[in-house]
Amino acid sequence: MEGHELWLSQCNGLGFEPEARHYAEGTRTSQDAADQLGCDVAHIAKSIVFSGEVGAIIVITSGSNRVDRKRKLKRVLGYKPGIATPEYVLESTGFEVGGVPPFGHTKPVRILMDEDLTQYDIVWGAGGTAQTVFPISPEELISISGAELADVKQ
Repeated sequence: MEGHELWLSQCNGLGFEPEARHYAEGTRTSQDAADQLGCDVAHIAKSIVFSGEVGAIIVITSGSNRVDRKRKLKRVLGYKPGIATPEYVLESTGFEVGGVPPFGHTKPVRILMDEDLTQYDIVWGAGGTAQTVFPISPEELISISGAELADVKQ
């Protein structure tokens, strides 16, 4: 099953009906997505996967931010998570790098969301592939994903 179809089936199970947009040119990076959407890169909710002690850690952060893994993320988790390989990302989430959605993963993961995203009315997340994105309010993103809010940006 293609990544976007897989994600849509996961969304169905969560009771969420996304208004996904498809861009053949791709939205692999936050800047690619912002360019396609005509929005500021800060409005992109990128999902960064780290390897944790008992499973994947997904940090949803603004496209304009970097995650402070060595200090802030370590403070939140109690340890410094590892850098995930593309193979680990696919195995742990069901999705390939560049298309990892903020929720709807195929295995249990711990999700953190950068507080910075709450300042926007709408943010854009990946929809299961590097060509699909969808809009969502930060409040709904927290509710559906079960994310813990945290200050994790550099």
